[in-house]
Amino acid sequence: MTAPSAPHKTLSLFEFWPDSIFYTPIVIYWILMGLRHGDLSISTAANPRIETGGLCGESKSSILDMAGPTAQKAIAPYRIIHNGADAVQDVQTAMKELNLDFPFVLKPDIGCNGTGVRLISSLDMLHDVLPLFPAGIALMVQQLITYPMEAGIFYIRHPDEKSGHITSLTYKEAPVLTGNGRSTLKELVMADPRMRQVPQLYLPRIKGRENEILPAGETLSLVFAGNHCKGSIFRDGRPDITPTLTERINAIMLDIPDFHFGRIDLKMASPEALKRGEDFQIIEINGVGSEAIHIWDRRTTLLEAYRAQFYHYRQTFLIGAAKKKEGWKSSGILGMLRSWLKQRRLLASYPTND
Repeated sequence: MTAPSAPHKTLSLFEFWPDSIFYTPIVIYWILMGLRHGDLSISTAANPRIETGGLCGESKSSILDMAGPTAQKAIAPYRIIHNGADAVQDVQTAMKELNLDFPFVLKPDIGCNGTGVRLISSLDMLHDVLPLFPAGIALMVQQLITYPMEAGIFYIRHPDEKSGHITSLTYKEAPVLTGNGRSTLKELVMADPRMRQVPQLYLPRIKGRENEILPAGETLSLVFAGNHCKGSIFRDGRPDITPTLTERINAIMLDIPDFHFGRIDLKMASPEALKRGEDFQIIEINGVGSEAIHIWDRRTTLLEAYRAQFYHYRQTFLIGAAKKKEGWKSSGILGMLRSWLKQRRLLASYPTND
């Protein structure tokens, strides 16, 4: 495991800066790299079989559908349904095909940052949740993986390499309230050294329950989807990257055609098992638009974060250029814009995630 964090440091300097501030240097870097390569969208060719290379607007299932038999065994089972009048029956059919019972995970097939991800615990809840999504959109029904921990692994393989490497490993922790039999949920949030600094992330999670008192010793997890911007806590796990884990991830990712750059989000039994390349299931694979999320560890400095960001974006431009030489095409500026607008429109229409 990684070394324990300094107890007095609950947030990094930049952890919750507005995107318009934190990402401005990265946008400038992207433009400069695009001008250098003569194509501002060249990085979208890094994963050429995926829409925009996975930068934005891509279907989650379109990536998972490409998996061969080795990769399929490591991916949590799923089905795609389309929201509409028959959606409840379609979900039940998918559950039967996958041999699922409640609870299971329901999420948009096109999404970002965990928006719209819901844990469906009953048929009544399914009836309540489906109308919250727009009609006609694709939704993924996926098995709930009950491993207790979640992680994000960043993987890069250049086209001339027989195997790739892991550049980032991050453990994701759900923020949890522990009752004392006296304090309300709101008081517990405001008493937590981290939560009270970003209450806008956590107080909406207990809306309508603010004055509820949690019994002593009872816990309440505030976030299900493992996304930093939604309130999950990220820990840098790079010291736990092992040759055995790298070999296992390589075997999986080489079974997905022309996938060269992105992050694998998975549930796992323990860090020790993960280091052995054992006891994990992949819940999502993200492409060019994903980050090496160890930068959101509260111990990471701003310089270290930008160094990691620039390194990874440089790799995607280099890989995209190499794939273009092989004959693949980038999405073009208009293609990127259309996909981004589509994703933005869809995200605005989804319900809050669990």
